[in-house]
Amino acid sequence: MARTKEFDPDAVLQSALELFWRRGYEATSMADLVEHLGIGRASIYATFGNKRELYLKALDRYNENQNAGLLRELSQPGPALVAVRTVVRRFAAEARSGDQRGKGCFVTNTAAELGARDPVVARRVEASWSHLETLLHSALLRARAQDELPADRDPQTLARMLLVLMQGLRVVGKASHDPGRVRDAAEQALRLLD
Repeated sequence: MARTKEFDPDAVLQSALELFWRRGYEATSMADLVEHLGIGRASIYATFGNKRELYLKALDRYNENQNAGLLRELSQPGPALVAVRTVVRRFAAEARSGDQRGKGCFVTNTAAELGARDPVVARRVEASWSHLETLLHSALLRARAQDELPADRDPQTLARMLLVLMQGLRVVGKASHDPGRVRDAAEQALRLLD
């Protein structure tokens, strides 16, 4: 007879995500995971696989949560440029604020730490960025159709620029003690939408 799990795998995965997000992959040991998650090493392996597999599951969870929220924000009815501006400004505000400032973006952190040397991770990072770019592109196409975006602005190029800006805001926000640096960069970029 199989034993019933004495923990909630969903809650444990979320807790692992938070630890990896704060510390990174390399700086998080299995001992750290056992202590932080409050379950035994054997339970981690049986439920999630090894540390790398758990990390990938945490990254997937982060992307699912982020993508769902961004889809809601960027596809809501009404003026599309308002939604795009709101998302960019939220990224800038989060990059400057307390706990989020120290953690940055889990995808961006992963890209910097592992993306160049782990092709599986690199594909997940690229998929995340492609998804965000597609959401921005769709919103900007809607903005053009609603006559909010000037005809001489290319929605695809703007979406790419905003993607790079938003990821850069998270990187700079982690280390900069000048909140104006991130805020000013975001506002300058948003002027390209006028």
